[in-house]
Amino acid sequence: MARIAGVDLPRNKQVRIGLTYIYGIGQPRARKILDKANVDAFKDVQDLGEDEVNRIRQVIEDEGGVEGDLRKDVQMHIKRLIDIQSYRGLRHRRSLPVRGQRTHTNARTRKGPRKGTIAGKKKATAKT
Repeated sequence: MARIAGVDLPRNKQVRIGLTYIYGIGQPRARKILDKANVDAFKDVQDLGEDEVNRIRQVIEDEGGVEGDLRKDVQMHIKRLIDIQSYRGLRHRRSLPVRGQRTHTNARTRKGPRKGTIAGKKKATAKT
């Protein structure tokens, strides 16, 4: 099993798809990494030799910006926006959409489940 950047790559997938399991690597970047490492993109992960895995690992380390380091950078950028109290930072703090989407009817993923709006309504009195 190939382990690159702290992630176990799935054995039965092609290398170009398996690399996308690493945070920060999509299909275009995976293709560039494999070209630099001189590895066939359509080869299965289980068929990779140890030297090929080492070459891929070396190219990723040289380029940088994957997994833990990238996640930390993204969180630091968001924290900076919140600290300087920019509009985007306020949207992050309130857990609302940041990029201008409408929130009147949508944005349930970001806002969470609907809250009950009739909680304070009085119950009708029973007739006697």
